[in-house]
Amino acid sequence: MKQEKNQLFSSKALDYFLQIAETMNYTKAANILGISQPALTQQIKKIEKNIGAPLFYSSEKKLYLTDVGHLMLQMAHSISTILDNTADKIQKTINSDIGEIKIGLLSSVEDKVFTQFISNYYKDNPDIKVTLYMLTRDNIWSKLENNLLDLAIMYLPDYKIKNWEPYISKKIIDEELMFIHHKAELSNQESVKLVQTIDEKWALYPDTYYINELLREEFKNKLTNLPSISAYLTTPEQLYQFSKNTRGYTVLPSSFIEAHKNELEINNLKFDPEISFQLSFVYRYDKEQVPRINKFLTNFADYLKEEDYFSRLKT
Repeated sequence: MKQEKNQLFSSKALDYFLQIAETMNYTKAANILGISQPALTQQIKKIEKNIGAPLFYSSEKKLYLTDVGHLMLQMAHSISTILDNTADKIQKTINSDIGEIKIGLLSSVEDKVFTQFISNYYKDNPDIKVTLYMLTRDNIWSKLENNLLDLAIMYLPDYKIKNWEPYISKKIIDEELMFIHHKAELSNQESVKLVQTIDEKWALYPDTYYINELLREEFKNKLTNLPSISAYLTTPEQLYQFSKNTRGYTVLPSSFIEAHKNELEINNLKFDPEISFQLSFVYRYDKEQVPRINKFLTNFADYLKEEDYFSRLKT
């Protein structure tokens, strides 16, 4: 029985059936298929024997589909559609010039360079649809784990993540955390120690955000009390505005400061010792084998060779 089902739903059997259903004439269908009319008739009889019911009947020298034939036709069209869609998806997978790239960008990251690059990339690759999601750290990892993202742009090292085996990272830039203040007495300093920053309330990223955890770990390692927190906000722009309006402290990545140096009033200092981390692409190992993903990463690397990341932040 298993062998008979395989014969019934073989590609050749479907082609024979569909051709007769289209022409409603055995002789015309046989000519189109390039086989003899008796051979075609024999093939259809074999299918009918396997399913246990006729597919066609004749009336006044005309050929018609039976109820089972109509059901078979619906099934054959569905299979044909699935095969066509599968072939289309395969072509998009193996082709570097068509398809979709889904990218998760950490919401606390300055997006200027990536937005510029994606805009330029589209001009040369109009058949590649790039989707850029602004996500939390937990959202990014959840989507990576479920293969809902092709690439993630996030901060590293991230010790919260235990299973790195399926992933690869590629550094984009080295980042540094900058202390934001509004005190004249700090303006003459080149750097600031953590112990000097607990005399005012802070605005900070929410608890689960990378920079929040990074900073808390630094306070813990320096055996320094955590500052009082006046607000938790999710983007560098929000933190800047809140700090400016309340005259409180906060921290911002150096990339955000470089990108907005000419438009914002930012008094910033380095930490002593510095608090640094990396901005990186993170993706599954198999993604590098996908031509459109590999091409995107290669073009981005070339983009930064033409003009480096921090220079592009200023333009």
